[in-house]
Formats: sequence, structure tokens, C-alpha cells
Amino acid sequence: MKPFIEVRNVWQSYSDQVVLERLNLSVNEGEFCTLVGASGCGKSTFLRLLLGQERPSKGEILLGGEPLAGEPDASRGVVFQRYSVFPHLSVLDNVAIGLELPKAPFLGRLFGAAKRAARDQAAVILHKVGLGHALDKYPSQLSGGMQQRLAIAQALIMQPRVLLLDEPFGALDPGIRKDMHALLLELWQETRLTVFMVTHDLSEGFSLGTRLLVFDKVRLDPHEPGAYGARITYDIPLNSDRRARREAVAHLPPQLGAQLQGASQ
Repeated sequence: MKPFIEVRNVWQSYSDQVVLERLNLSVNEGEFCTLVGASGCGKSTFLRLLLGQERPSKGEILLGGEPLAGEPDASRGVVFQRYSVFPHLSVLDNVAIGLELPKAPFLGRLFGAAKRAARDQAAVILHKVGLGHALDKYPSQLSGGMQQRLAIAQALIMQPRVLLLDEPFGALDPGIRKDMHALLLELWQETRLTVFMVTHDLSEGFSLGTRLLVFDKVRLDPHEPGAYGARITYDIPLNSDRRARREAVAHLPPQLGAQLQGASQ
């Protein structure tokens, strides 16, 4: 079976600062990849490359065997840690506008039956993410967890093939994070989207994904700190049995391995 996403020798640099180097990855459709690593090691940069916000300095990314579109499109949905919602629109309109803008780029609004259809679709998605009771509220009236549910609904309304999540639950309290984990897994199992999620929480990365991708800068030059970038140093399957996971974790650097071993218990 041909990989759904292929990353072929991708490098990303800004002037004399190399952020990513020698990135190679094959991902099948429906996989849930969690990305972990130290701050500043290129995880969010990689997400922006997948989204199409940036183009690689070298190498290529293929989606379904074709070069990735050079700018964001409906095939890729994204959710950031900071809530990407429109404060002046109701919850329902925040989601429906995702369907309206592509069909009415000049006015930004549909009318009549087309508008009702868009709002009906938005309401279905909002019920799925647990916001069916809040259709007429505004983002300022929602809690942090509810705003993040709204952001997820905004991404899902476009029916993307790939969902990109950049620290989506980092600002939430532990109890709310647990609820959001359950929601995300339920939506992923229902839609079988291909998911890439950046997290600083190793336990979160270990418990949610089917693969854990560890980013690290392995080449260092104290005289030229920007000369080398990070790459994927470990690719750990998480949908295997506990013994196989323990064997994979055993090959990691001691500090990271200990943290992941605790997360896997």
C-alpha cells in the first residue's frame, strides 16, 4: 500500500538558521502521529510545512502521491493552542462561515436555502463536539474547553483529510484536558482522519497517538549553533502490545525513556 503522506529529505532553514534537516517519514491514512521534543526543535515548523503555510527549503512532501499544495486548503484542518475563533460571530456562525466563505468569497455570506443548509451542517458538527446547547452564544461566553471544542468544529466542518493540532490543549486545566482527549479520540475513531499533534506532554503524546515521533537536534556545533537542524530521531509505534512498546522505549536516551516509560504504565 502506498503511503498517504510522504516526507522526502525535507530541510527547512531561515537565512543561516537550519531548523529541520534530513526529515524522512511515511504515514498511512488514518494514523494518529504525536510529535514530541524540546522547545524550538522544529515540531511546529513541521506542522506549518504540512499545512502549506511554508515550503521546504529542500526536499518534498507528497499527499496521496501528489506534491502538497503550496498553500493551505480544505484538505488540511488545523487547531492551535490559541483559540482561532471569530469573537463577533455566534458559535453557529463561527462554524458555518467555513462553508460560506469558499462559496461566496466576495460577500462572505450565503442566503436563503444555501445558508440554511450550511447552518444545518454546522449544527450537526457542533452537536458532535458537545456544543449543541451553545449555538447562539458568543466565544466570550464560553469556557476555555468549550472554545477549543469550537475550534475543532471549525476544522472538521471542511471535512479535511488531515487534521493538524499544535498544542491544542496546553492552556486547559487537567480535568478539561482529559475530557478533550476523550472527545478527540472519539472523533478520530469516527472519521479516521490522519492526525498530527504537537504536544509537550509526553503522557498525552503516548496515550493518544498510534505513533510517537521524537524530534531532536543530534548535530551540535558550539561555534555555529544554527548550522544544524532537528530531525525525527525516534519513531515509536504505540498501537503495539506493552512488551513491544517497552522494548522501543528501552532504546531511547535515559531521561526521555524514563518519562515515556512512566507515561505508558
